[in-house]
Amino acid sequence: MESNQPKEETTEQPEVVETSKVEEIVENEKAVKKSEEENEEKSEEKNEEKKEMGEEQKKMMLDLVEKFQASQNPNDPKSKEVIEKIKKLKPLYDKHQFWDTQPVPKVSDSFKEGEIIKGKLSEVRQEPYPLPEGFEWFDVDLEDEEQLNDVYELLRDHYVEDSDHMFRFDYQKEFLKWALLPPKQNSDWILGVRGGKKNKLFGFITGIPTKLRIKGKMVKMVEINFLCVHNKVRDRRLAPVLIKEITRRTHIKNMWQAIYTAGKVLPKPFTECTYYHRNLNTKKLIEVGFAGVPPGRAKNLHIKLLKLPQETSIENIRPMERRDVKQVQALLDEYLMNFDLSFHFNKEEVAHFMLPRDKVIFSYVVCDQDTNKITDFISYYSLPSTCLKSDKHKAVYAAFCYYIVPKKHTIKELMKDALILAKKDKFDVFNALDILDNKETFEDLHFGMGNGNLYYYLYNWSIPDVDTKKIGVVLV
Repeated sequence: MESNQPKEETTEQPEVVETSKVEEIVENEKAVKKSEEENEEKSEEKNEEKKEMGEEQKKMMLDLVEKFQASQNPNDPKSKEVIEKIKKLKPLYDKHQFWDTQPVPKVSDSFKEGEIIKGKLSEVRQEPYPLPEGFEWFDVDLEDEEQLNDVYELLRDHYVEDSDHMFRFDYQKEFLKWALLPPKQNSDWILGVRGGKKNKLFGFITGIPTKLRIKGKMVKMVEINFLCVHNKVRDRRLAPVLIKEITRRTHIKNMWQAIYTAGKVLPKPFTECTYYHRNLNTKKLIEVGFAGVPPGRAKNLHIKLLKLPQETSIENIRPMERRDVKQVQALLDEYLMNFDLSFHFNKEEVAHFMLPRDKVIFSYVVCDQDTNKITDFISYYSLPSTCLKSDKHKAVYAAFCYYIVPKKHTIKELMKDALILAKKDKFDVFNALDILDNKETFEDLHFGMGNGNLYYYLYNWSIPDVDTKKIGVVLV
C-alpha cells in the first residue's frame, strides 16, 4: 500500500573529480584523436599505394606485351592469333580520361562481386551537365514524326559501321519505337543534343528500365543504347557528357546499375561475344562483298551447298499471337533462368518485345495440338545494313537471332526452322551471337564466324568473367 506521507527531498550533490583525473581524461582523448588521425593517414597511404600498385601492374603488363610481340614471328598463325588477342586487351591497361572516373570494374581492382558504390539520392546532381557552347539538351519524342526522322538520319549516317567501311546499320523508324518505347519508359531517358543555326541533332543516347537476373539475384537495371555523336563534332567530347547526363537522369529515378554493349574494349567487359552469320541469299552476299567463296570451291557449288529446304520440319509452327503472351512469358522465363545473366520479362514486356511487328520483330510458336500448350519459341528481328560500296545492291537485309527457346524440340531443329522462316521472310543473312544455346547449332547449320566482336559491360556492378554460353541477354 502506497504511503501518503510526504517523501523527504534530497539534493543530489555533484561528483567531485580530482584535477589529476581530469588531466588523465584529456590525455586519453588526445591519444584517441591522434590514433584516429594516424589510422586515417595510413588508410590514405594504403589507397595511394594500391593506386600506385595498379599503375605499376599496368606498366609491367604493357612492357611484357611489347617484349612478347617483339619475340614472336608475325607470320606464324598461332603467334598471330595470340598477338591479336593481346592487342584487343591492351586498351584495358591504358589510361581512360573518362572511364577511370566511373564506378566500373578496373583490371587493377581487387575483385568483389556486387555493387561497386552505394548510390545516395541526396547526392544526385539536380541540374543538367553543361554542354559546350552552341549546344543544348533535348528530350526526344519518338512519337513525333519529325523528331523520329532526325534520330533515324543521325543513326543512319553516323552510327555503327563495319571495320572495312562497306556496311552501316540502318535502324528503321518502327524498329526504334519498338526498341525504345517499352512499358513504363521514362520520357527523359531518350536524350538528344541539338545545336547550330538549324538546331540540328548532333548527339543521342537512350536508356530503358529493365530487370537483370544476375546469378539468381534480381537487379533493377538500365539498358543503355544508341550512343551516337555526329562525325563533324566528335572533337567536342560530347560522348562523355551524354553518358554522364543519362546517368544523372537514371540516378534521379533511384536506378544505380546499367548494362550496355560496345564493339570495342573499355574498362572492363565481363564477356566477349562473336557474331556468326548464316547465308540465306548467298549469291547476293557474294556480290556485295559480305561473304566469299571458300578456296578451291566453285561459286555455284557453294550456293547449292548452302541452299535450305522450302518448308519447316517442325509441325504446328505458327506466328505468335496476343493469346500466346502468358504461355510465352512463362516458357521464356523458365528457360532464361538457366543462364548466369538474363533479363526478366513480365507479361507486358513480352507483349511489347515478342509480338510480331511488320518488318521489325518476327516471332513464332510451336503449339502441341493435343494439349494446346506452347512447347517452343522462335524470334528474330530485322536490322538491314546500307551497302556503302556496291553499285548493284542498296542494302543487305539481315535477321538477327533474338530468343529461341527449346523445350519439346532441340535447339538445332528450332534454329534450322528459324533459318527457313527467315528465308521466307525475304532476309539475305541470319546473324547470331555465340550466347544462350546458339553455338551448339553453328557447325551443323553452316554458320560462318564473323570478324566482329561484341563486349558486354555492367555499370556500378562487378562480376567475374562469364562464359558466352552462360549469357542469356540480347541487346538490340
